[in-house]
Amino acid sequence: MLDDTLKTQLQQYMGLLRQPLRLVASLDDSAASTEMRGLLDDIVAAGDGKIALDTSGTDARTPSFVIAREGQSHGVRFAGLPLGHEFESLVLALLWTGGHPPKVAPEVIDSIKAVDGEFAFEVYMSLTCHNCPDVVQALALMAILNPKISTTVIEGGAFQQEVEQRQVMAVPMVFQGGEMFDSGRMTLEQIVAKLDTGAAARDALKINAKEAFDVLVVGGGPAGAAAAIYAARKGIRTGVAAERFGGQVLDTLAIENFISVQHTEGPKLAAALEQHVREYEVDIMNLQRATRLVPAGADGLVEVQLENGASLKSKSVILSTGARWRQMNVPGENEYRNKGVAYCPHCDGPLFKGKRVAVIGGGNSGVEAAIDLAGIVSHVTVFEFDSKLRADQVLQAKLNSLPNVTVVLNAQTTEVLGDGQKVTGLAYTDRVGGDSHRVELEGIFVQIGLLPNTEWLRGTVELSGRGEIVIDERGQTSVPGVFAAGDCTTVPYKQIIIAMGAGSTAALSAFDHLIRTSAPQPAAAVAETA
Repeated sequence: MLDDTLKTQLQQYMGLLRQPLRLVASLDDSAASTEMRGLLDDIVAAGDGKIALDTSGTDARTPSFVIAREGQSHGVRFAGLPLGHEFESLVLALLWTGGHPPKVAPEVIDSIKAVDGEFAFEVYMSLTCHNCPDVVQALALMAILNPKISTTVIEGGAFQQEVEQRQVMAVPMVFQGGEMFDSGRMTLEQIVAKLDTGAAARDALKINAKEAFDVLVVGGGPAGAAAAIYAARKGIRTGVAAERFGGQVLDTLAIENFISVQHTEGPKLAAALEQHVREYEVDIMNLQRATRLVPAGADGLVEVQLENGASLKSKSVILSTGARWRQMNVPGENEYRNKGVAYCPHCDGPLFKGKRVAVIGGGNSGVEAAIDLAGIVSHVTVFEFDSKLRADQVLQAKLNSLPNVTVVLNAQTTEVLGDGQKVTGLAYTDRVGGDSHRVELEGIFVQIGLLPNTEWLRGTVELSGRGEIVIDERGQTSVPGVFAAGDCTTVPYKQIIIAMGAGSTAALSAFDHLIRTSAPQPAAAVAETA
């Protein structure tokens, strides 16, 4: 089932097992079960006697298998083949079940073990989804550490009828006890916090007790990570408050223009960024949304107020809150979000296999999405507001060569249509002739650029007409002691490597600000003010 390279890697990892495992499989005579049996045989062979296979399983989802400690039946269940992006999730589930310690903070592990109540999670994923592994791995670890929690990982492509019945139109999608729990990328900390309703209040108490920072970075993307590292290396007290470390990079699939790294993926780069920051004495505060910035008063400290009611103070602040996908803002978009309206073609594309879909946007992102989707769905229609596509010519040439793609120019989307449960079509107006049209389809992928996360700064920091933070060449904003970097600013090009450079610049500028504002006044100046 696995190629020689993966078999070798698997054998190396299985050498880390500390206790024997048992794979309990539920199989039938289908081709899918034959494939799964091949995968399980490869795992058993890699275990060198530490892994046993039991094919007596009778689970309703076939093919599937449970990873359990020897002598137990409780464990993580995989329904469908966990390959592609989920192969790492499979390996980690094997290691963690076999006693290998996870790289998770001790307080998080304690929180998982302390979760009270019975929870039965089902997480739907696709093998091409780069957002899914984080959720799959988080729920798998929770099931391994807490016997009151069960987790079943379901590959949507292998259980298409079930996906349609439960109207799963975006992944990862999580059900708990048969009811919708959440969808989209979630961290382990976010899931635990959602189960532990008192977590936010406890976090607020801890945050309020923190001493003032020298530099407080708001945001944990590439700009924020670079700023934190450059500040910490100066030996000053540095903190990072972020909704999720990694930011928009977590939603990026292939990265091929990061100089010196020929190819990587967003989640891998985000993990590397956080690991690098943690090598320094940086106070990282995750799951923290900033709601207000208060300029420095008589105490010389800038205040950042948080959604949970807590606040942080610092001698200087670096804003690196990044950006998010821009929405169409038309009727039906929010109603049918994750019910046919999607923003990640790599993640959700496989769920629309054989169906008709639309891509909104004719820039590089939109055309790339259409090209990828054309290999999965029956037909793609690209709707572009302008009179021409804005993507690179090489992408346009590829798009035009595809037989199942239609391009509609001068199209202003006016409404997402649906039957109350899922998307059924799209309405648009021809901007030249003024005629209105309706197109029947089952999926809409929105690819129309980014929107800066700066709404909370209105009235405090100068913003451009597009809502971007106005900065100078040093990253200084209109508020003394407050700097900014990355996609939330007026920097002309939104690129990872540019954001990192801007974050470094902002940190050096903040350090220079601290030196100048904390330096003692010359004797003459003191005498004049006496």
